[in-house]
Amino acid sequence: MPDIEIYSSGFCAYCVAAKNLLKARGLSWKEVRIDLDPAARAKMLERSGGRRTVPQVFINGTHVGGYDDLARAERDGTLAKLLESAP
Repeated sequence: MPDIEIYSSGFCAYCVAAKNLLKARGLSWKEVRIDLDPAARAKMLERSGGRRTVPQVFINGTHVGGYDDLARAERDGTLAKLLESAP
């Protein structure tokens, strides 16, 4: 099973959209709420190269990006390749 992490906040339509995309593929994820944990926000900024928006999605340690990036990866086949690279 791939290791999927989603950095999100409570009132984020794009976070919901990202989770729905993953749910439609039958995938599960670990959600990290940056609005509840300032240390998590700092970790997200570090891991994402300074990207401040949510969601920020990581699959098997690889930064995918936000919802638009995740949707693009779904369309172009990159997501399938990332999911196959599960340890």
